[in-house]
Amino acid sequence: MSKSILLVEDENLLRESLAELLREERYEVVEASNGKQAYDLAIERGFDLVVTDIRMPEMDGMELLGHLQRIAPQTPVVVITAFGTVNSAVEAMRVGAADFLLKPVQFEDVLVRVQRALEFGELRRERRVLTEQLAAQSTFHNLIGESPTILRMFDSVRKLSTVRSSVLVVGESGTGKELFARAIHYNGITRDKPFVAVNCGAIPESLIESELFGHRKGAFTGAVRDRIGYFEAANGGTLFLDEISTLPLAVQSSLLRVLEERVVVPVGDTRARPVDVRIIAATNQELKDLCREGRFREDLLFRLDVVRLHIPPLRQRRQDIPLLVHHFLDKYTKEMNKNVLGVTNAAMRALLNHDWPGNVRELENVIERAVIFAEGREVDVSDLPFAAPEGDEDTGEDLKQALSQYERQHIIYSLRRHNYDKAETAKHLGIGISSLYRKMDELMIPKDLQQLDASMSRTGT
Repeated sequence: MSKSILLVEDENLLRESLAELLREERYEVVEASNGKQAYDLAIERGFDLVVTDIRMPEMDGMELLGHLQRIAPQTPVVVITAFGTVNSAVEAMRVGAADFLLKPVQFEDVLVRVQRALEFGELRRERRVLTEQLAAQSTFHNLIGESPTILRMFDSVRKLSTVRSSVLVVGESGTGKELFARAIHYNGITRDKPFVAVNCGAIPESLIESELFGHRKGAFTGAVRDRIGYFEAANGGTLFLDEISTLPLAVQSSLLRVLEERVVVPVGDTRARPVDVRIIAATNQELKDLCREGRFREDLLFRLDVVRLHIPPLRQRRQDIPLLVHHFLDKYTKEMNKNVLGVTNAAMRALLNHDWPGNVRELENVIERAVIFAEGREVDVSDLPFAAPEGDEDTGEDLKQALSQYERQHIIYSLRRHNYDKAETAKHLGIGISSLYRKMDELMIPKDLQQLDASMSRTGT
């Protein structure tokens, strides 16, 4: 399929000549004699490329470029300008143009720049798709929960994603600290910039400075070439430093200097390199205690702890367990192509009563294991690696809320599995259809669930 080009030029002879040239190269060309006409055409349909003069009647090229940036931001624009007004081309490039042509135009130059701009547009679209895929994997779709605590944290993530302040994420192992860091990065102003995750505890002490700040060739044995560090790799975006408490004191001093001066000096070099990086650090230890013990710099803590995000352990938000269970059940049944029908009440009660020392990571592993063995049936207690609690005693209001949430999710899950057929769903659940309607009212399950799911699927939410 040929690429479509909107050609905007008020000089008839030049426009017709360029159109003929481009059509000979098998491009689809739509002509416009001024910016207003071009704007109307761009609203009606999409183009792969716009080539426009700057000085035109009714609407000039700069105004048209501004409109195109809003209505078709992924479409590259090449501007044409006279030699004496090259500053206009520079300004157009600053605003967002992909390239420029100088009058009098050279036809060979036109073809080269058009091809280059089309390739630029294709790369931009591919990058947008990749960014959206990463964002979909890293935003609230993977931060599961409806408990008041987790909803407040979602609100904090939204606010933090609009600024570049340092964030300290605190929580036990397995609570999802990196997921929250990714959500902050991909939900806001840095979403199209790099996200680099570093586990500080996994890097040998002798290599930490080189890994973080880079090194010059010959700086030490094994440094056979220049290498940029994680800071430069994350330039413009976010550097996630997990297990920040494990950094040696000497490296903490270097890190503090980078945060204060916004420059890095690679090992073996003397020249500072500017970096613009938002730091999100994570720890499962109380850094203030480490400061009192002399194991962590207090001035560095002040730099990192601009905003603190505390992730509660799973045992303190049991209300979210049913949601997480169904999320991981859907994930692994699709990945393994397994037909698992849900979770029995007994299994869910066992999951709700477990203390989860490994938090969400442990729960995910438990569900992954259960899916392997529960083909063609519901996950039962026998599929869980820990013993179910004896008796049926009440363990508090949190458990009651969690059971209610499980009941709601179980009904929604069953409705979807039976294509929203309420009679079939009621039969599967072992209740009458009137009881199903009553339960849906009690648990605030939308009557138009099928339409809502279809709408969410269309919007990608």
